[in-house]
Amino acid sequence: MEITPATQPTATARSQPASQAAEATSALSSDFQTFLTMLTTQLKNQDPLNPIESADFAVQLATFSSVEQQVKTNDLLTDLSNQFGSLGVAQLSGWIGLEARAHAPVVFDGAPVSFDIHVAAQADRAELVVRNAQGVEVQRNIVAPVSGEIEWAGVNQTGTPLPPGTYNITVESFTGNDLSETHAVEIQSRIIEARNVDGQTVLVLEGGQQILADEILGLSEPTA
Repeated sequence: MEITPATQPTATARSQPASQAAEATSALSSDFQTFLTMLTTQLKNQDPLNPIESADFAVQLATFSSVEQQVKTNDLLTDLSNQFGSLGVAQLSGWIGLEARAHAPVVFDGAPVSFDIHVAAQADRAELVVRNAQGVEVQRNIVAPVSGEIEWAGVNQTGTPLPPGTYNITVESFTGNDLSETHAVEIQSRIIEARNVDGQTVLVLEGGQQILADEILGLSEPTA
C-alpha cells in the first residue's frame, strides 16, 4: 500500500469525522424544522367539522419526538468524536521523539537514502519504481529480488541527482513476465508532532511526511 502525505484513510473503522457529522446534523435539523412547520400548518388549517383523528395526531407527535431525539443524538456523537480525537493526541504525545517505521514517501535532499524493501518470496525479478510528488514515474531500476535494507542513491542513468523533494517508491515483484506483487518501501524517521485532523490522529515525521497513527509499523528509541 502506497502512502502519500495527504493521508488517506485506511481499513480500520474510526469515528465519523466532525465535519461530516456536523453536515449530517445540519441536514437532519433542517428536516426537523420542516416537519415542525408542516405539523403546525396542519393544525392551524384543519377542518373544525372534521378534525384530525387522535390516533393520527399521536403518530405525528411520536414522529416529532423521534426526529428531535435523533438531532440530539447526532450532536452527542459529534462531541464524542471530538473528544476521542483529542484523547488520541494526548495518548500519543509520548511517541514524539521516537523513531517510527512506516510505509511512507521518501524525502530526498541529494544524499543517499536507506529504506527497507519487500519482495515476494516466489519472485525471480524485482524493480524499484520511483515516482515524484505528482505521481509521474521518474526512475525504474532492477534490484536484487531479496527483501531487506537497500540504499537508494537518487541519481539518474547519467549519475545526475534527482531534484530534492518527496518521492513515492515501490518495489514490483515479477515471476517470469508477470507482475505478482507491489509494495511501498518502509522508512524509519523520527516523529516530531501529533495532530488531530478531522477526528483522526495524524503523526508528522521529521521529513514532513504525514501518516495516520494506526499505520505505524514499529517504534524504537532514536539512534545516537
